[in-house]
Amino acid sequence: MIRTYILPCTLPCPVADALNLASGAIYTQVLVSHWRVVRHRGQWLSEKAGTRWSDSRLAVKPLHAHSIDAAQQGFYKACAATRALRKAGMPEAKFPHWRKRFRTTIWKNTAIKKASAVLTLSNGKGNQPITLTLPALLAEVLRVLEVRLVYDKRARRYTWHVVVENGRQPTTIPGSNTVSADLGEIHPAVVGDSDEATIIGCRERRAASQGHAKRLASLTAAIAKTRQGSRRYKRLLRTKARLKAKHKRVMRDLEHKVSRAIVQVAVERQAGTIILGDVRDVADGVNLGRQSNQKISQWNHGKIRTYVEYKAQAEGIRLVLQDEHYTSQTCPQCGSRHKPHGRVYTCVQCGFSGHRDVVGQINILSAYTYGLPGKLPLPHTVKYRIPQQLRVLRRCQGTGQAPQPVAWRPPEQLRLWS
Repeated sequence: MIRTYILPCTLPCPVADALNLASGAIYTQVLVSHWRVVRHRGQWLSEKAGTRWSDSRLAVKPLHAHSIDAAQQGFYKACAATRALRKAGMPEAKFPHWRKRFRTTIWKNTAIKKASAVLTLSNGKGNQPITLTLPALLAEVLRVLEVRLVYDKRARRYTWHVVVENGRQPTTIPGSNTVSADLGEIHPAVVGDSDEATIIGCRERRAASQGHAKRLASLTAAIAKTRQGSRRYKRLLRTKARLKAKHKRVMRDLEHKVSRAIVQVAVERQAGTIILGDVRDVADGVNLGRQSNQKISQWNHGKIRTYVEYKAQAEGIRLVLQDEHYTSQTCPQCGSRHKPHGRVYTCVQCGFSGHRDVVGQINILSAYTYGLPGKLPLPHTVKYRIPQQLRVLRRCQGTGQAPQPVAWRPPEQLRLWS
């Protein structure tokens, strides 16, 4: 299986800045040359022609040849994505036209040498290579496919993104059972089948989102009272960036734990398929009020769905999305619709009462099995589970990068083109 691991970067800031600055200058060179030819000659350069032209104008190669190729190919990949969007019915999609001062530097497998737990990243002939020590978790990987030097704008630091093939194969399918999962904003998920349902609770996730929104609002109000460009203004902006970076790491940790708990329940129920409620359009064209809009905007259901998909794939379980319209409003006993208030669903027709999220979970399974909600009874067993090792991340330590200013130089001084 192919996995991406994020590792701290200990390169000095000027060195890391110079690498991504070179990648940005190469990308900008391709972009400017391409649109200049289109504007003056009316001719659209192919990727092969544009790459060869860019190579001929590079007086000095500051990176490995294939790292230069990755920077050049980034422009044409963006053009291909724009064509695909326009073909899919989005005519407002625009081709890339903005210059980039910095761009993520990519080392392909041809520029990577692995010896035990040490990676050597080549920067081309005559340039000093970079060594990266892998943690014990990655010491015995099958091969390293790609390494990226990524700058986190919120955390204001560099990280290594290492793409590896760990040699592991998906496990055998636990069984032929089918479970459904209903994602929620209060309870992250309810997972189960027609016999048993498990409510996964994670109050820390909601508390972290609400607390972050309050702290962010107070910081924004303080920034609005300062003079733009003053020392206090800049200090508050840095504090705001650190606050966002920390919250991003906390939420990613909680979302991984929640998705792992969902897959663990599916394995325990010997499921070969997970039916996940499709909530991608939950906020499209809907105004639920100030408080509800904030809750919906902080609901990272897309991240949880992505994490569940690849974790389930590793267990040999397939993921299927199911339309969940009216699943939380349909009575599983008589099939009538009623919009509930609060966490308990009470049917006004037959008097049925049950947990609102469990009703949504069993109706998603009913909609997948029979095409309509309300065809399956409520599970007779309901359990509660908290994700294992649930904790809020502590304040992160520094990565060892020297806090020096960006060593920027014009592309002409870098001799990136003649």
